[in-house]
Amino acid sequence: MQENNRYREEEKELEEKNEVENENLEKTEVEEDEVENENLEKTEVEEDEVETEKDEIDQELKKDSKQIKKLKKRNNQLETEVKELTDQVAFLKDQLLRNQAELENFKRRTNEERIRERKYAMQDFFSEIISVIDTFDRVVSAKTDDEKLKKYLTGFVMINNNIKQIMENYGVKKIDCLNKPFDPAYHQAIEVVEVEGVEPNIVVEVIAEGYLYKDRVLRPSMVKVSK
Repeated sequence: MQENNRYREEEKELEEKNEVENENLEKTEVEEDEVENENLEKTEVEEDEVETEKDEIDQELKKDSKQIKKLKKRNNQLETEVKELTDQVAFLKDQLLRNQAELENFKRRTNEERIRERKYAMQDFFSEIISVIDTFDRVVSAKTDDEKLKKYLTGFVMINNNIKQIMENYGVKKIDCLNKPFDPAYHQAIEVVEVEGVEPNIVVEVIAEGYLYKDRVLRPSMVKVSK
């Protein structure tokens, strides 16, 4: 009897132990399920967050891509504008250099003209005096036996020589052309004549004297030229 009781007690203890173990097992399974569910939920949340973050990144990339396209377009526009400005600067620089060169040429020409004007300032005056010299030359070359007239002519000769000397002092010189080759730059042919023993194109007679004022022809010599 006692042994049966002890056996029952052992069975009861064993049952209780099994119940406790089962409870612990169930509790463990529940905890594991809870942990698994929590992990699953956490994973899902993380996946959602990752997906959301990915979407946000995609949106940012799209925005960045649009911004990059805009920047590239603006950069191309700026490059075009820079090229246009560079071309314009080069054109303006070229124009400036041309204008400076033209200004320098203008200054040089103006200076040369002033020098020429000063150099030949009395050209018109001496051109008028030549006709007076022609008159004096005709008068003093006149032949006469009248002694009184000869005295007058002597005075005219002195005046004529003085005028010629003054003109020579200012750079007016007679063109020396007799018996020299005809030069159209200094001579004007009035007549072409045949002269025995003279080569063609030689000045054989001076009809009217020619004059130079420095390096300019005031009047060409009026001459006869050999054939």
